[in-house]
Amino acid sequence: MDSFVKFMNQSQGRDRLFRATQYACMLLSYVLENKAGREKVVMKLKRVESNMSSGRKLFQLGNMVHAINASKASIQLSDPILCYCLTAANLNRVLYFTCDTVLWVRSVDLVSNIKKEKWRHRASQCYFYSLLFHLARDLYVIINCMKEERKSKRNGDDCRNGPTLNSSNTLQKSFGNFLFILLMSLKNHPPVLLDTVKNVCDLFSPLNHLGFYKTNPGFIGICGLVSSILGILTIANPQLKLN
Repeated sequence: MDSFVKFMNQSQGRDRLFRATQYACMLLSYVLENKAGREKVVMKLKRVESNMSSGRKLFQLGNMVHAINASKASIQLSDPILCYCLTAANLNRVLYFTCDTVLWVRSVDLVSNIKKEKWRHRASQCYFYSLLFHLARDLYVIINCMKEERKSKRNGDDCRNGPTLNSSNTLQKSFGNFLFILLMSLKNHPPVLLDTVKNVCDLFSPLNHLGFYKTNPGFIGICGLVSSILGILTIANPQLKLN
């Protein structure tokens, strides 16, 4: 119970819970949409989904400041690749939260002459670019993890877990050897695995809205739900968060 209270006291924890509910409702409404006698249930699910989305926009009003502070912190990183990827990702998050704030202002009718689709498209673009830079960071971290794994294998560590890398030049260059090192690297570094899966799942939503990869709400709901659950896990257990 203490862990749950601590989780709910965090703004990110509440946002992830709302997000999981939003995408779960999207998935369920898609599954039940074409079934007879489920019209009222589908309407309720879509109403809950809309309310969760509006609630998240309200909770995210202050996230722009957090994204700006994250940009200031990432620009001071000594690693140039991490510095560039994370700073670019955070700056795009600043723009995304700006667009999200404009959309919230329009949704509550504070300003009526805002073109919703135009700002929604801009928000999707910023979100898409932010995810791309986060995935570039994930790829860079995975490559470094694979280098460490390859080095440890060459030194004779964990020989029982798979083939040695220094047995022959052909084996080192084989696809099977590459795949083995990749899997071992992800196994030994769960945070980068969870972060990569989360970002890949999140990527389908802006891809769909921008028209790069058209899919159905059910698939978006599954991806969003998986991403939200992984986000809940990283908040509940900070050791699983990629820093």
